[in-house]
Amino acid sequence: MHVTHIRHTLAAAAAAAVLPVAIGIAAPVAAADTGTQPFGPGCSSLPQEGKGSLSDMASTPVATAAANNPELETLAAAVKAADLGDTLNNAKDITVFAPTDAAFEKIPKADLDALLADKAQLAKVLKYHVVDQDVTQKDLAKGDFTTLEGSKLTTSGSGDSFTVNDSAKIVCGGIPTANATVELVDTVLMPK
Repeated sequence: MHVTHIRHTLAAAAAAAVLPVAIGIAAPVAAADTGTQPFGPGCSSLPQEGKGSLSDMASTPVATAAANNPELETLAAAVKAADLGDTLNNAKDITVFAPTDAAFEKIPKADLDALLADKAQLAKVLKYHVVDQDVTQKDLAKGDFTTLEGSKLTTSGSGDSFTVNDSAKIVCGGIPTANATVELVDTVLMPK
């Protein structure tokens, strides 16, 4: 009887010691969880693990996360050419409407090459894709935001289907990074 009591006491003490450690490990995950999940038809094409996956992007600053994502190679090259990587990585609670490679492919090659070669114009276009606030899925339903470029950007839609400026579709939205929310869009947005 006495041995059984000691075993129960030891088991309870071990559980009491392990529980705070387990809670401490889980706490950062819970704190980082915004309560929303990425949404949209394009989310299934993201890598399931490793670079560019949702878990990789969640722990990485936004410009670095874009550089690691195979669907954002052109955007990553554009951010580097415009010298905006540090600006984006050091910003807090921003939302980036990130054009996919397919979005850049809609631009005629000569026009895209000219844009990539013009650092000032490229920076202006890229800053138009960034909003200096954390835009939630609910905000996208009828949004009106001022971009870092200074012009307005609007969003509309419901459920998992949202449009930016009445033309670009969000193919995968609500992707968390260490310092931003990313909305993958199917069209490069141009300042008005």
